[in-house]
Amino acid sequence: MTLQQLRYVVEVATAGSITAASATLFIAQPSLSKAIAELEAEMGITIFERSSKGVVPTEDGTRFLSYARQVIEQADLLEAQYKHGAPVRRVFGVSSQHYAFVVNAFAELVREYGESRYEFSLREGTTFGTIEDVRLQRSELGVLYRNSFNREVLSSAIRDAELRFEPLFEAREHVFVSRENPLARRTSVTLQDLAPYPRLSYDQGSRNSFYFAEEPHIVEPVDKAVVVTDRATLFNLLIGLDGYTIASGILSKDLNGGNIVSVPLEDGDVMELGYIHQPRRPLSPIAESYLAHLRGYVKVYLGHLGGEGDEALSS
Repeated sequence: MTLQQLRYVVEVATAGSITAASATLFIAQPSLSKAIAELEAEMGITIFERSSKGVVPTEDGTRFLSYARQVIEQADLLEAQYKHGAPVRRVFGVSSQHYAFVVNAFAELVREYGESRYEFSLREGTTFGTIEDVRLQRSELGVLYRNSFNREVLSSAIRDAELRFEPLFEAREHVFVSRENPLARRTSVTLQDLAPYPRLSYDQGSRNSFYFAEEPHIVEPVDKAVVVTDRATLFNLLIGLDGYTIASGILSKDLNGGNIVSVPLEDGDVMELGYIHQPRRPLSPIAESYLAHLRGYVKVYLGHLGGEGDEALSS
């Protein structure tokens, strides 16, 4: 087993195909395939399942890649320390459901490491995709929520992926609407109040289970429903269609402007937001730093929710 072989399999896992990885690595595809086959034979495991659509790590391969990444990171640190005094190249990734506070904390992290060499990635996507990104180590952390409705199913999916959920904070459900919506002037709203307006929600792709939905009360029947794939589109349609979505209540004027307001949902459930990670792998200093930014940012915005801010942090 060589360090080069470990770099090869990690790049293949990241790219999702041997063809794409060979282009990135500037190596012929047959040579890359041979190097991986030799490593699999030496280790006595199958690292990747091959298909016409690409490659996916096997269960043994996922564990092997976890160790391989740690070896590569340590090797890079050694080279940076002793080889020509080259600066360390920082690598970090986070995947998430669609939350503005995740983006704001990420921006703070980038500013913190502004003078360093780094490769950071932020992926907003589906609930299942967030879990898969962390399982396959495309991202070190994943941010998502649980509540009384989805907790059992989501917790089971997280355990099956051999990940751990760590709570960050709890918040009461709120409704996001346009500032021009008549409901924006209310001190609270009910689900019945929302009935005349289009409900906006995020597409969950092929894993379109109610339990993987990003929005609470997704099982409630509605006459008008619009499904989108990204946060910018959803917020534009909140204004353009006078629609609504149900979320944690934390808004960012830096990202969303002042045209969206958050109104408490009467008798709303508690949303427990947290992060998932691989428990067998200690969090990197960059991940710890990101979580510190995340906690600080959330604390400020929960405080802006008024009297429920303290309750949200402690309930």
